[in-house]
Amino acid sequence: MSTNRHVVADKLARYLYHTTSLRELVDWAEWAMMEADFDEKHYDTTRAVVARLGLADVRAFSLSWSDCEDMLRQLGYRVQLQVLAA
Repeated sequence: MSTNRHVVADKLARYLYHTTSLRELVDWAEWAMMEADFDEKHYDTTRAVVARLGLADVRAFSLSWSDCEDMLRQLGYRVQLQVLAA
């Protein structure tokens, strides 16, 4: 399976929207580091972000909102937060 920056951004977005758990995100990242083919055009950035996600369940490498925002920026995306009244 090919992993590109769009796939990684989608995985991060799913995590931020709480449709994917941290465990699922980390499991996917660990799998991707071992099995996925990374897109050559953005290889270094994409692989670095995925490697970082694979460590997100380790206390010293926890995953904050700002970490997610920074990784998405590295992938060529920006986060736009919208707060709505219930």
